[in-house]
Amino acid sequence: MTRRFAMILSAIKALSIILLPLGAAAFSSTSSAPSRWNFRSSLVVRPAISNESNHHEHVDRVSISTTTTSSQSRRSLLQKGLVAASAAATNLIIDASQYDKNQYAANAAVGTLPEFADTNAICHGLTIDVTDSNQYEETIEFFTKGFEGMKVLRERGGDGGGMVKDTWLGFGPETPNIPPEFELPVSSLSQYGGHSSLHIRYDPFATTPLYKRSSGAFNNEPAPGDSIAYLQLGVPQYRISQMVKYGGNVLDAYGWVNVVSPSGLPVRGIVGITADPMMFLAVNCVDVAKSEEFYAKLGFVRQEYPYARLNKGQGQFEPPRPPKSVYVAPSPNSMGILLLQNKNRKKAIVPNPVLRTLNVVYAPSGGNEANTSNNDSSPAVSLDPVVVDPSSVPISFIPVDYLEKEIKATALPMLSN
Repeated sequence: MTRRFAMILSAIKALSIILLPLGAAAFSSTSSAPSRWNFRSSLVVRPAISNESNHHEHVDRVSISTTTTSSQSRRSLLQKGLVAASAAATNLIIDASQYDKNQYAANAAVGTLPEFADTNAICHGLTIDVTDSNQYEETIEFFTKGFEGMKVLRERGGDGGGMVKDTWLGFGPETPNIPPEFELPVSSLSQYGGHSSLHIRYDPFATTPLYKRSSGAFNNEPAPGDSIAYLQLGVPQYRISQMVKYGGNVLDAYGWVNVVSPSGLPVRGIVGITADPMMFLAVNCVDVAKSEEFYAKLGFVRQEYPYARLNKGQGQFEPPRPPKSVYVAPSPNSMGILLLQNKNRKKAIVPNPVLRTLNVVYAPSGGNEANTSNNDSSPAVSLDPVVVDPSSVPISFIPVDYLEKEIKATALPMLSN
């Protein structure tokens, strides 16, 4: 039976690749016509409100409906954007010796998921730094126990003293391919590929604290910097008591929760259901137009603003899209960036030092694999930031084949679904 499902999935994938350009040509005269079907859009899980009064510990009932999405192919735009990254940010390059504009040129799809068939790059998540071992452990507990469904995906290091430790958190497989254990129609969205991840990095050699919580029983310390407004998570349930227990600073919780994590990363939690609960990173901008122009040259284009609830921001448990904001992403099916206009345009944005990188995964040009050493776990690929956006958000580019090798090298022996 498993083999039959695998054959069916392969056939569906082949048909989607063949029919995608035909559908785009057939519907080129009308922007509202659907250009393709995909698993995430055809199985939209919608929250049904049953008891809105107890929203902190309330789990929504869900129903499945069939919908379509429409999108135009953005491969050519992404190809030009990735090649033009150096021209767009010549004065923002952190390490020019490691930046080659041709290295990021891409013309192949990222992975084999039908959702990413029209793109060669996806926003894959972010990496944050911590400089204290207790803060490292508390941050992991904060996310995995405070937000339902978030779990440890991968780990590296920690076998001895003095080693950098890495933990990747997320809501499902990161691979941009269909996981072998995924089976229609019994598997859930949390078993499908293409999920973003939060990479937590602890360096024991770091001596300067990036974020220090306030003294006392409860943490009241604000985020260190205002470049990052929040990381938005749309989850079936969140637990404020667990956030507070593990060092979170709850700013407000009226309908949704705004909280500063133990590492200093601001987070917004909304009770709802999305294909990938890690929805987007909200960034404060001095000038939204200039930030949008910057991201457009990297292949991030305007997308429909994502919501976690059926009423799309019209109720009291999810806010509407902020005024004058712009939502951009390389693909309508990947994590995106919400550009927010800073209230005081004359005030400079203060970078949040805990954010190490915003991670973009791309398919190398011509299908070439990334350069690695003889030991696959010791890559020659540099993951250092290549450019920073106008709000001082560092951006790193990760080859998709390197990501797949890293997933295999650092995966836990068994993931609980």
